[in-house]
Amino acid sequence: MIQRIQSIFLFLSAATFGGQFIFPFASSQAKESVFFADSIYNIQDHVGLLVLTILGIVTALGAIFLFRNRPVQLRITYLSIVLAIILPVLAVLLFLNAGHQLDDANAVNDQFGLYLPILGIVFSGLAARFIKKDDNLVKSMDRLR
Repeated sequence: MIQRIQSIFLFLSAATFGGQFIFPFASSQAKESVFFADSIYNIQDHVGLLVLTILGIVTALGAIFLFRNRPVQLRITYLSIVLAIILPVLAVLLFLNAGHQLDDANAVNDQFGLYLPILGIVFSGLAARFIKKDDNLVKSMDRLR
């Protein structure tokens, strides 16, 4: 059923991916860097980050509507966890790759957007736990028939 607790957790996971459009990864006063041309580093600065974020939103929201097929819903939720892991890793790798352009006088301040994927991992993990719990409940009921 769509009103289960895992649907709420999957929606919260999609909201954390969507929060990437609002909250930046980092900010700095450096203007000479590719990522800090507008003083903030967010997902719009690289196509890969944007694609991962949109895929994360689509997978988390899509998993909500797969409630009739729990094994597929669980796999899609695991995919959402993987995307939530890859997103900050790619953001940090891209930043470190272009980090040689920054001088030491310009400090880089991390922002809330860097930590949002961690919340996405937690919410997707909780959803996976409750999906497994529902699947085990249905399997135990089938044994009783």
